[in-house]
Amino acid sequence: MQTIIALIPAFPLLGFFILAFFGKKMSKTVSGTIGAGSIGIAMLLAFWAGYQYLHNLSDVKSYSAVAWHWISSGNLNVDISFRLDALSLIFTLVITFVGFLIHVYSNEYMADDVDFNRFFTYMNLFVTSMLLLVLADNYLLMYLGWEGVGLCSYLLIGFWYKDPANGYAGRKAFIYTRTGDVALMLGIIILFVHFGTLNIQSVAHLAGGKWAIGSSIAVITAFLLFVGAISKSAQMPMQPWLIDAMAGPTPVSALLHSSTMVTAGVYLIARNHALFALAPSIMTLVAIVGAVTLVVSGFSGLAHHDIKKILAYSTVSQIGYMFLALGVGAWSAAIFHFMVQAFFKALLFLGAGALILAMNQEHNIFKMGGLRKKMPVVFYTYVAGAASLSAVPLITAGFYSKDAIIWYSYASPTGSFWLWILAIVGALLTTLYSFRMVFITFYGKMNTEPVYKPKNLIKVPLIILAFLSIFGGLVDFPDTLAHFHPFTSFMNHTLPVFTPDKSAHLEGWFELISAAVVLVGIYLSYVFFVQKRDAAEAFTETKLNKFFENGWGFDTVYDVLIVKPVEWFSKIDQRDFLDYINVGIARVSLRFSRLLSVTQNGKLRWYLMSLTVGIVLILTYMIYK
Repeated sequence: MQTIIALIPAFPLLGFFILAFFGKKMSKTVSGTIGAGSIGIAMLLAFWAGYQYLHNLSDVKSYSAVAWHWISSGNLNVDISFRLDALSLIFTLVITFVGFLIHVYSNEYMADDVDFNRFFTYMNLFVTSMLLLVLADNYLLMYLGWEGVGLCSYLLIGFWYKDPANGYAGRKAFIYTRTGDVALMLGIIILFVHFGTLNIQSVAHLAGGKWAIGSSIAVITAFLLFVGAISKSAQMPMQPWLIDAMAGPTPVSALLHSSTMVTAGVYLIARNHALFALAPSIMTLVAIVGAVTLVVSGFSGLAHHDIKKILAYSTVSQIGYMFLALGVGAWSAAIFHFMVQAFFKALLFLGAGALILAMNQEHNIFKMGGLRKKMPVVFYTYVAGAASLSAVPLITAGFYSKDAIIWYSYASPTGSFWLWILAIVGALLTTLYSFRMVFITFYGKMNTEPVYKPKNLIKVPLIILAFLSIFGGLVDFPDTLAHFHPFTSFMNHTLPVFTPDKSAHLEGWFELISAAVVLVGIYLSYVFFVQKRDAAEAFTETKLNKFFENGWGFDTVYDVLIVKPVEWFSKIDQRDFLDYINVGIARVSLRFSRLLSVTQNGKLRWYLMSLTVGIVLILTYMIYK
C-alpha cells in the first residue's frame, strides 16, 4: 500500500520529465499519449489504493508512505512522505480521474497548436503538484505542491504568451496568489516555532492541548492560513485574478477550476480543521466571506457575455458555498460539494471548449444560438452540467451536495438565518446564469454556423462527466429511515462529525424552498432569455450590467489603491542615492574593462613588445632586488 501511494504522484512527474527533456523530438501522438497515459496510470493506482483503503477501513484509518529522508537539521526533520486518509483519498481520486479525462480531451482540442508538447509538459506538472499538495503529510512538502500549482497556473494561463494580454493575465494570477503564499508561509513558521514539528497530524494533536480556544496565537495562525486559502481559491477580496485566468486554453480552465488550483484553499482549511476549530472568529469569517462571495460572483456571472468568464464567476461562487460549509463546521458537506462540483464544472468548461472550437474561437454567447440540433452531444451534456450546477431537485448530483450546505448554513450551531438567505439568493442567481447560457447558446436563431464538429476524444469525456453530474450525488443519497449518508459517514473517519442543533423537522421545509427557488429560476431564465431575448441582450449595455460584468469594480479599486501608488513611488524613487552608487560601480568597471581591452587588439607586434617589456621589467627587478 505504501508503494502504491508513493507511485501516484510519481507517474505524472515521470511523464513531465519525459516530455520536458524529449518532447520536442516526439510526435504529437506520442507526447499526448505519454501525457494522458501517465495520468491514467496514476488514476488506476488511486482507485486501487481507494479499494484497499475501503477494504481495511475498519482496521486502519490512514496509511503513511516515506519515499526518502529530505531534510535533517537540528530540530527540523522533514521527509518526502505521504498520508492517505479519507480526505486525501477523495481529492486524489478526483484529481487523477478528472485530470485524465481533461488530458484525453486535450489531445483533440490542442491538436493544431504548435506548442502541443509544451502544453502537456505543463499539465503533467500541474497534476503532480496538486497531488503532492493533497498527499503530503508535512507542511513543507504541502507548501512545495502549493507553490507548484501556483507556478503551473502562471505558465498555463499565459500559455499563449505572444499576446501581451495573456502574459499580463498570468502575471496577475501569480502576484495575487503570492500574497496568500506569504501568509501561508508565515503560518507554517508559527506552527513550527510553537510545536517543533512540521508534521500535519502531529500539529493537529498538539494544538488542542497547547492553545486555548480563541487564544490570540490560534486566531493569528488560522487567519494566516485563511488568507492563503482565499488567495488560491479566489474568494473575496482576492477573486479578480481568476476571471483574467480565462486567457489560457480551455482545458487549462477546466483543470484549474475543477480539481486543482482553486480547490487548494478548500483542502487547506479542511486539512487544518483542528486549528480552525480553535479560532471560532476565523470560522465565522470563513462562512461570511464564502456567503458574500457566492452572491457577488453570481451577479457578475449573470451579467457577463463571455462563456468562459461566466463559468469562472460560477467557480468563484461554488467555492463560496464550500467556504460557507467549512465556516459553519459542515466539513463533509464542503468536500462532497467539491467532488460533485469537479464533475459538472469540468463538464461545463469542456463543453464550452467544444462550442468555442465550433464557433471559430468565439466566446460571446450572444453570437452563438440555435446550436442544439447542430451539436446534440454537446447540448445534452451541457444541459446536464447546467442542471447539476443549478441543483435541479432530485435528479442531479448538485442538488444533494448544495442543498445540504444551504440547510447547514442555517441549522449549524454557528449558522444563521442571514447566511441561509445569502445561500438561497446564490442558488437563484446560479440557476439564472446557468440556464441563461443554455437558452442563449443553444436556442433561438443560429447567428454563426459551426466550423468544427467534435470527435470522440471530446465527446467521450463529456458523456462520462455528464453521467457523473447527474448520478454522482447518489454516493451520499440518504436512507430516510436511518438518515444514513454513506459519503458523510466515510469522511467522518478524517473530519469531525457534524450535527445540526436546530429543529430537524424544519429541514424538509427548507429543502422545498430550495427546490422551488431552482424551478422558479429556470422558468425566469426561459422567460427572459428565450421569450424576451432581445430585451435581455439590450440590458447588457446598461450601466448596472456593466458594473456587475466588470466584477463590481474590484480591479478599479486595486488599481487606484495599490497599482497607481506603486507606479508613482517607483518613478520618484528611480534616481535615489543607491542608484548613483550602483551606476558609479558600473562605470568604474566599464572603464577598467576598456583599459584592459586595449591590450587585446589582435596585433602580434604589440603582444611581442609587451612580452619583451614585461621580461625586461621582471629581470630588472630580480637584479636590483
